[in-house]
Amino acid sequence: MRSIWNGALSFGLVSIPVKVFNATESHTVHFRQIHLEDGGPIRHRKFCELEEREVKAAEIGRGYQDADGTVIPLTDEDLAVLPLSTAHTMEIVSFVPADRIDPLQLDAAYYLSANGVLAAKPYTLLREVLRRGDKVAVAKFAMRGRERLAMLRVVDDVIVLHTLLWPDEIRAPEGIAPDARVTVRDRELDLANTLVDALGEVDLTDLHDEYREAVEELIAAKASGEQVPTAPTEDDRAGRLLDLVSALESSVRRAQEAREGERPVPEPSRTPAGRTAASGTKAPADAGAPPADTAASADAETASGAGTASGAEAASGAKTNGPAAKKTSPRKRAS
Repeated sequence: MRSIWNGALSFGLVSIPVKVFNATESHTVHFRQIHLEDGGPIRHRKFCELEEREVKAAEIGRGYQDADGTVIPLTDEDLAVLPLSTAHTMEIVSFVPADRIDPLQLDAAYYLSANGVLAAKPYTLLREVLRRGDKVAVAKFAMRGRERLAMLRVVDDVIVLHTLLWPDEIRAPEGIAPDARVTVRDRELDLANTLVDALGEVDLTDLHDEYREAVEELIAAKASGEQVPTAPTEDDRAGRLLDLVSALESSVRRAQEAREGERPVPEPSRTPAGRTAASGTKAPADAGAPPADTAASADAETASGAGTASGAEAASGAKTNGPAAKKTSPRKRAS
């Protein structure tokens, strides 16, 4: 990897030569603008508005446009003399618990590497201090023309740098929350909690960008002259606002069915058909009674709240203690 910043990390009077590397990479599919008539690529040229002519990169500088439209030129020499102590040094200003950093402030992620053999020991010292103290370091440094706030933490054996937005760059969430006063019932909360439990956890490494993969397949198909893949049929329920309780119950049922599909199928019983497992005697036939496994499945579905609206406990799959739970099956009454 190629470093994007070289300098010194200041830890009190300890100076650690370091390099900064990108910790992430973008897999976004990039498109070019083309002329629709002939497919020719579109190129943007830079024109001077006063002279109305194209200018080269060597003729382009920077300037600040004032409110009245006046442009104030600024050169590299002007910016180089600014009293910026973090121009070539990353200065640690404090150590704080990780939960003191608002996730809203997190920006980009980078790896910090010791620059040289002599930097290995102080780098390791800082890494172990961060690891032992269970804290993160807050630092300031200048990169790409501006001073930045950063957080340093340890991942495996590497110090990771996260650039942070300055506190005054975070907007207040005014007018974002619903204006109306909404009352959430206990049953709705219970169903929502049941849905959370039914969905379970996920390994983030199993998630991937399906849209990017579809775009890549589309490009490959058009490049090879193959048939362009068609979009899958959308769910009829997509975009339709359902009753909240009904939507939660349906979501719980679908999540439970998905979880059941992931479980291994139990081995079939070796008990001969028509005999009970306890006594080995042949059970009397009852044409009007459903098979035992079907009845058990129906009872389990009722307990899980599928197709019923008897309360949050029933919808969440909680066990019932009423008379229905102790009801004798038709097969046992027949015997």
